[in-house]
Amino acid sequence: MFKPKAIYFEKEILDYPLGKELMDKYNDILKFEIESHNNIEEMRKNPNKEFPNMKRNLIIGIRKTHKFVENHKTSDYLVPYTSSGCTASCMYCYLVCNYNKCAYLRLFVNREKMLEKIIKTSEKSERELTFEIGSNSDMVLENTITNNLVWTIENFKNVKKGHLTFPTKFDMVEPILPLDHQGKITVRMSVNPEDIINRVEFGTSRLKGRIEAINKLKEAGYKIGILIAPVILVDNWQNLYKELIQTLNQQLSEKVKKDVFFEIIFMTYSYVHTKINEEAFPNAINLYDKELMTGRGRGKYCYRKDVRGEAEVFIREQMHKYFPNNKIEYIV
Repeated sequence: MFKPKAIYFEKEILDYPLGKELMDKYNDILKFEIESHNNIEEMRKNPNKEFPNMKRNLIIGIRKTHKFVENHKTSDYLVPYTSSGCTASCMYCYLVCNYNKCAYLRLFVNREKMLEKIIKTSEKSERELTFEIGSNSDMVLENTITNNLVWTIENFKNVKKGHLTFPTKFDMVEPILPLDHQGKITVRMSVNPEDIINRVEFGTSRLKGRIEAINKLKEAGYKIGILIAPVILVDNWQNLYKELIQTLNQQLSEKVKKDVFFEIIFMTYSYVHTKINEEAFPNAINLYDKELMTGRGRGKYCYRKDVRGEAEVFIREQMHKYFPNNKIEYIV
């Protein structure tokens, strides 16, 4: 269970029930009042080596941005929701690229306003819409602190139409298993070979726990997706991903394998990642490979087209062998 080293909070959070609840929950934790959760100057000035320590802080504020972003993958909209950032330290996290060192966990207590906009948008639509509520954070992890995922599912179940979805790298799903979700929720579990989880996805659940969580969620009636993401072309990657797909085939329940869908995402990386990781995790592997990667916009890298193409062919072959009847929604 995450216990913050310190809490940084906007004073307006005390106008909301969840804000008061969190301040009471952590009444023994050192607290600092801030003007804005978007600009905590002392943290921005911290050296890169302090990145893991900054992840131990908890920031609580009011979300002021509520713009939905159109999406054309497994949802219709990416929705700014109740948190941003994470307590884990995945070395490739795109939030690190976006926010530099400020990818710590930020909680937003005005959840009623956020869910109300989702519901109104959904009910006004002429067709069923799916809203991605976990694009900036991990709702399963956040739920261990706020209970927001339980609250969200319970308050969305009676909506006339619409669907919610979110990805996760965590296995703490017990609180949502008994809920009456009315089939309106899709949980998408992100997986990687155990060796990559251990070496790159610091602070996340083990592969075994993630697979067990998938099986439990399916038994509870949730719709299930699996992200093989990000695919990282480390040494021996062919064997690692082949073994991962074999493990999924062996350990997923028949109920899951009947209709689970897949998303496959290749890693992108950045100069910001490199600089932070070199100092924050000096003994970790270097994910930037100049032999395999090429520039993709300012300070960003992706695998070369030919390298990625060969890897995609290999992964598609393995998926066809072990999951011939399951849909791959996209490979990017």
